[in-house]
Amino acid sequence: MRKDISHQRYISSAIIAFVVIFVGWTLLCASGTVKELFLPSPTKVLNDIIAGAKDGSLWVNMGYSIFRVTMGFVISVVIGVPLGILAGSFRPFEAIIAPICEFVRYMPVPAFVPLVMVWCGIGEGAKITIVFLGCFFQLVLMIADDARSVSDDLLSSSYTLGTSRWSTITKVLIPAMAPKMMLTLRMLVGWGWTYLTVAELVASSSGLGYSILKAQRFLHTESIFSGILVIGVLGLITDRLFAFAIKKMFPWAE
Repeated sequence: MRKDISHQRYISSAIIAFVVIFVGWTLLCASGTVKELFLPSPTKVLNDIIAGAKDGSLWVNMGYSIFRVTMGFVISVVIGVPLGILAGSFRPFEAIIAPICEFVRYMPVPAFVPLVMVWCGIGEGAKITIVFLGCFFQLVLMIADDARSVSDDLLSSSYTLGTSRWSTITKVLIPAMAPKMMLTLRMLVGWGWTYLTVAELVASSSGLGYSILKAQRFLHTESIFSGILVIGVLGLITDRLFAFAIKKMFPWAE
């Protein structure tokens, strides 16, 4: 268990897994077991993606979706990370922040859509708010856990060396929790992509989530699959960028 394997073997295993899924999908469609209305062939889905790329609609929808996910995620990080550090470092702040976040995080985000439309209208702010709500409360609690994971002995040692409370937070606590915090952000940005379709339910006329919902009305299942695949690819690219950044920023963490 947990024995390491070579990087080449890891990559080849991942590629083989995707190839097996693709081949199985193709064979299932070719066999005629499932009607094309319910499961379009990979070729048809790829042709739909290529057609969207050629007429420009794919790039426009991607641009809107990337903007909404990025803004919702960034705002949740800017507000949530400081609150999480406070909750994980000081019990009085934890008593105020943690119970509220624990309570709200179990509320279904789609249920907030009507309220968000009342509060924020139907513009970009509403869509960004939905992504923010999907990420923020989880982020605060996870950052608090990252802060608590820093050893008390390390903090006590810094006090012994004469650091103040503020310098202990900025020069000891935050650097010590930074690798785990980046892993938390890597996970949270994935949640941002999962809430994209919910966000684009808010009177949207653009975006990948909107294109999926539009295709659903006309039973264009190949467009539904293409939208899902594009979101998956964008999410995977985002995840890999975070993984690369973590490896370069914290090579000692592994």
